[in-house]
Amino acid sequence: MNKHLTLLTAAAALLVAANLTGCATTQHASEEGFVPIFNGKNLDGWQGIGGDTSSYYAEDGQIICKDTGKIHIFTTKEFANFILRLEIKMDPGGNNGVGIRTKVSKQPHLEGTEVQVLDDPYYDRGIPLQGKDPKDWPALKDYQHHGSLYGVVPAKPGHLKPAGQWNQEEIVCDGRRVKVTLNGVVIVDADFDKVKPIDGHEHPGLFYEKGFIGLHAHGNYGAKVYFRNMRVKELK
Repeated sequence: MNKHLTLLTAAAALLVAANLTGCATTQHASEEGFVPIFNGKNLDGWQGIGGDTSSYYAEDGQIICKDTGKIHIFTTKEFANFILRLEIKMDPGGNNGVGIRTKVSKQPHLEGTEVQVLDDPYYDRGIPLQGKDPKDWPALKDYQHHGSLYGVVPAKPGHLKPAGQWNQEEIVCDGRRVKVTLNGVVIVDADFDKVKPIDGHEHPGLFYEKGFIGLHAHGNYGAKVYFRNMRVKELK
């Protein structure tokens, strides 16, 4: 009896080990070809407008946008076709953006494409305006929700984690197609040959074939935004 039990226990242990090894192999394979674009220690490899990176700082393996930050930063390397994976966390009211194929610009949502970063629930009552009653606050437009291609393609809402929790995000830029996946759900899948701006502005960045990856500071409401585990896989 004890012998059979021992054999069963050993077999079970081998099965668990095999499963764990399989999971690790799958996870490793899914990250094959990815390289970090943030070293976890400082802003080496990043540039600011006019050399100013003061709206951001590195701490505990994170790039953090200050609660008053308003100056964007960009990678020093340009990317064309790629997969970007990162984690994003916001304080209540967080407002930022991830730029793809941008220029070093004060308007990278036009001179490139901005994937919106926003604590959507905070703005359920509208966008706060100083000195205005909440009933007079303008409502968020569809293209302003988290994950949207700002001014161009609205994201599917409802998949953002509450403020203070980390979100897993993946952005795929492959030719004229851009796909955004948030916490395992595809929230944007856009063909740039079939979309047009919906915010009333020209968006020349929709036609850029390469550019920088940016973090766009919009610290209007006193909320920090945190980024970590930023890595890129370039596509041919």
